Amino acid sequence: MAWLEDPQEKLYLSEQVIVLLSCALSFLGSLLIICTHVRWPELRSRPRQLLLFLSVADLFSAASYFYGVLRDFQTTSWDCVAQGAVSTFSNTSSFFWTMAVALYLYITIVQSHQSLAEHMVYWFHLISWGIPLVITVAAVCLQKIGYDASYVSVGWCWVNIDAEDKLIWMLLTGKAWEILAYLVLPVLYLRIKKHIGRAHRALSEYRPILTATPVYQPRTIADKKLIFIPIIFIFLRIWSTIRFILTLCDSPVVHNPILVVLHGIGNSFQGGANCIMFVLCTRVIRTRLLTSLRCCCCQSAGSGDFRESAVSEGHASGYGSTGETQDNQKWSPHLPST
Repeated sequence: MAWLEDPQEKLYLSEQVIVLLSCALSFLGSLLIICTHVRWPELRSRPRQLLLFLSVADLFSAASYFYGVLRDFQTTSWDCVAQGAVSTFSNTSSFFWTMAVALYLYITIVQSHQSLAEHMVYWFHLISWGIPLVITVAAVCLQKIGYDASYVSVGWCWVNIDAEDKLIWMLLTGKAWEILAYLVLPVLYLRIKKHIGRAHRALSEYRPILTATPVYQPRTIADKKLIFIPIIFIFLRIWSTIRFILTLCDSPVVHNPILVVLHGIGNSFQGGANCIMFVLCTRVIRTRLLTSLRCCCCQSAGSGDFRESAVSEGHASGYGSTGETQDNQKWSPHLPST
């Protein structure tokens, strides 16, 4: 295999800078998703709660990757093992939570079995935290985590390059679950997409005789948007899988700088991509964020008159204001708009 013949991949400074920036943006994006979930409890829903747990995994993943790329390890050390353990756990957990979101949406939208979906949440926690923890602890105890020469990473540590059974552990600590996600997510996504399309066609057909019945359903809109999580996952993660396969095939293309950068961005930017989709591109959350920023700017400038005017016009972020009342009238307290 290629990693036995030339066991060191040289990272250029430009590659490191780009991947570090991706890690930082992903960390901030995941943190913003967590903060908005905590800040506005009336905008919470079960799918967004699952998104919260996915963001926690992405947060630790981005932080560990940032440290690994910054250090650009050249040998196995204690902090290399620590970084590799954290990234292995959080990365594998992210795979499971991504599939959990898709499965939850499939059960609630296609199967219309809300009680089963709620019961599955407990299993999601057990699987998405438990299995990665067991795998990571076993890998660390058996000394399988360490320097991997950046053939299947971009500066960070993962499976030790000197391990005789490294291929098995690469599959067990990430690649097998990643490939499984590639197979499961498109099937669930297509089933959900097809079901939503049929529901919309049926609604359009019967809308003339249902004019007196409200047809706006925030849950349908919120869940429809959350199905983009699998698309984001596949688009970002596919580059690391391509590079992994090229490494197994001893292809020199594995050293291509563009592929290396895409690999680094893809592995580290899921939190940032989710933030763009579900915070910055979500009108109700984006509006509240801008309102909060304006209020913070006013407070730092000592502009008391502006704050009083904003409250009177219903633009304050506190509960009970005119803007808040209008939001509660438009949006269900448990089903945020997306």
